[in-house]
Amino acid sequence: MATRHDGLHAEHIQSALIGSAAAQSALIASWGRSMRLYGLNPEEGTPKVLTDRELKDARERLGSLIDTAESTLDRLYSAVGGAGCCVLLADKDGIPVDRRGYEGDDATFRTIGLWTGVVWSEESEGTNGIGTALAEQRALTIHRDQHFRSRNTALSCTVAPIFDHRGRLIAAIDVSSARRDLTEDFVKLIAVAVVDAARRLEAENFRLVFPKARIVLAQGADAASERAMHALIAVDEDDLVIGASRAARHMLGLTDESLRKPLPASDVLGEQANAELDYATAERGAIQRALARSGGNISAAANNLGISRSTLHRKLKRLGFPDKVSFSDF
Repeated sequence: MATRHDGLHAEHIQSALIGSAAAQSALIASWGRSMRLYGLNPEEGTPKVLTDRELKDARERLGSLIDTAESTLDRLYSAVGGAGCCVLLADKDGIPVDRRGYEGDDATFRTIGLWTGVVWSEESEGTNGIGTALAEQRALTIHRDQHFRSRNTALSCTVAPIFDHRGRLIAAIDVSSARRDLTEDFVKLIAVAVVDAARRLEAENFRLVFPKARIVLAQGADAASERAMHALIAVDEDDLVIGASRAARHMLGLTDESLRKPLPASDVLGEQANAELDYATAERGAIQRALARSGGNISAAANNLGISRSTLHRKLKRLGFPDKVSFSDF
């Protein structure tokens, strides 16, 4: 489909905004924001391009996420690049700060504006993949004439937002194409790949933020859902929860305030049937962990537990540890 500069696209948007579907369609709601809230015109306006200094500042604000995202963007591009797509990492303001694309297509994409430093916020460009995904904080595809600007109606853009370790929106991954032969089925495959890339990047970033913590998958009422697959909990050496991903926060009702207080992992992860763990069970688990960490060295395990070797011997007997447990140092 060719880009529509003949006024028909603007007329289509105007008709949709006053039609019966206006109150029910998320797309039309975005068109409404573009026209009424941001005061944009589908037929007017040119892309806003940052200066080199402004782009550098944007990259610095995103910090280490750009480096963390490198392998994720590379893998995603290797999957979609052959179909004439480019891959963009944009910050929360809709500014692409990193990009992957075929060199032979660079001139086309640069002219269109699918380039680092070009502002794709909804406030600047109206309904578009990057800006609308950020505004609505959800994965979506804006396909061709779903775009607000007439000059963008040749594009198909699939985007997934990225949330940090506290569940805050920080960025988005976009796969865009200007090919006219891009089929609906292939767009669906791209959507799966983009969402998967975003969630993988979130998980990698989460682990980097809590490098010394044990990262576990939360279990909740919707444990079989797609959200549950990304519900990560960070647990410290004292078995206290010190972090939770956005999915885990939604699933378990966790907030920054609740995570600032000591929060036993067993309470959050549902590892207990009663209000409190049986003391003997907790003590046995602590001893088993200490023995595992010491490689079976009783003296080292006792030292890690803060008790004497003889006290540990008595506890092992009282708790019924098997006779095969060695009581000699290795």
